[in-house]
Amino acid sequence: MPWLFLGIAITGEVIATTALKASEGFTRWGFGSISVVGYAISFYFLAIVLKTIPVGIAYAVWAGAGVAMVTLIGIVMFGQKLDLYAYLGIGLIVAGVLVLNLLSGSSSH
Repeated sequence: MPWLFLGIAITGEVIATTALKASEGFTRWGFGSISVVGYAISFYFLAIVLKTIPVGIAYAVWAGAGVAMVTLIGIVMFGQKLDLYAYLGIGLIVAGVLVLNLLSGSSSH
């Protein structure tokens, strides 16, 4: 269950961050409200996850997956343009999350 809850936390954070961008500095209150609720859900589930998954691992997966997904959404929904080094950096973040989950014994608790 902790990994499912971490997935919910990541999803909440991604939705919240996307809504935050769409809120245009909280001038569009509907999106601003979605952002606040999404972050609340994300932090709630992250707090539950931290009971069983080490904080460094949980946070690395939460942040890394969030960065990758928000970047993809930025490209698709907001027309964000990235250069080669941006893609390389994001690829390294994703690679780090994969190493933590697939190769490191630290991710199991």
